[in-house]
Amino acid sequence: MTAAPRAVSRRERNKQEKLDRITAAARELFAERGVDDVTTQQIAERADIGAGTLFLYARTKGELLLLVQNAAYEDALARGVQAADGVPDVVDAVMAVVRPVVECNRTHVDNGRTYLREMVFGDPTETHHAEALAIVGRTEAALADVLRREVRPEQDAVALAHVVSAVMFLAMAAPRDAAATVDDVVEEVRRQVAVVLRNGTPAQ
Repeated sequence: MTAAPRAVSRRERNKQEKLDRITAAARELFAERGVDDVTTQQIAERADIGAGTLFLYARTKGELLLLVQNAAYEDALARGVQAADGVPDVVDAVMAVVRPVVECNRTHVDNGRTYLREMVFGDPTETHHAEALAIVGRTEAALADVLRREVRPEQDAVALAHVVSAVMFLAMAAPRDAAATVDDVVEEVRRQVAVVLRNGTPAQ
């Protein structure tokens, strides 16, 4: 017999509603001004809460950026996985996973770089940081699924997925001209991925 869904308390609903307002306010302000030019006080004011309340949900501006960007990256990864499903060539399929993630990162270049920096150097015990690292893990798992089409044994596919993921994140984090397009970054990743796969897969 299926258990009845647990009723959500008023306190939990209020907490989620505040989190939604904080997330929306941070997303809007970061998009409008860039993370470096936004203060936590401005986010609290737009969310119509006190600064003390804001810090119950995220202790720093970096954690707020992680909160906002994690959802965007998760959506981008899902689109990439879906796109790769019907692509027969392995390099093309890998790049189908990569492209939406790069597009997400380049929506606002400075925010994208700051997000990657927070991901690497932030507190790994913090909830939003831990979720960012989990998204990296899911990215590597998606890449490994694609690579298994040609790469054996299993350990090699997983190892190559880790390398491809590192190539992608380094390409996005590299200090480059802000005018560089998504296509520029994707092409740089493609060149490196092609070399990695050529050297990492068995000769045909």
